[in-house]
Amino acid sequence: MNSPMIYELRKPSQIEPNKTYPAIFVMHGMGSNEQNMLPLVQGLEDTFYIFSVRGPLAQPPGFAYFTIQGFGKPHREAFDHAISELTTFIDYATDNYPINPDSIYLLGFSQGAILSMTLGLTLGNRIKGIVALSGYIPGFVKEEYNMKPVNQLSLFISHGKFDNVLPYEWGVDSHVFFQGLGSQVTFQSYSEGHTISVENQQDLMKWILADLNN
Repeated sequence: MNSPMIYELRKPSQIEPNKTYPAIFVMHGMGSNEQNMLPLVQGLEDTFYIFSVRGPLAQPPGFAYFTIQGFGKPHREAFDHAISELTTFIDYATDNYPINPDSIYLLGFSQGAILSMTLGLTLGNRIKGIVALSGYIPGFVKEEYNMKPVNQLSLFISHGKFDNVLPYEWGVDSHVFFQGLGSQVTFQSYSEGHTISVENQQDLMKWILADLNN
């Protein structure tokens, strides 16, 4: 089967036969690409299979996963299609690489964070952990999507206090929402705008390695 999406792969240099590995699916922000997020997880390829997935829509100077109809409102059709494509891609990767199905992580910034949290809700406890950087959960996802149990799911949610693209309060709301569903949530705020600081990057790296060994 050909891959349903374009992606960059990073993996351990020495692959042991008959061993499965944890995996991270990385999703970029609007106008970015699959190369842009890789420095964020540099070093984790010693442990994980890392799939950095390109959004399917052209959004100069890069790509997007979905289009926006208004503030905090993705176009529903494009968004639903992105969730479907990413779910198919996770299935494809799990079927074609030596991945441990009990150690799947999603990591995203902005659009990628929105999709990561939504996929967490639709795939439920099939996902072990999520790193959601500067995102939110669309209203129609909370109200209309078929959500699975997430009581075994761990999340690292972070947001810049001075984010002028997606308000800080939306990050707080995501924290409260997942906590209310029984997920284990670590929430971190930073004195930043709509970006990922060095401190944020260091914190997420520590969190993901600690969660893997939990």
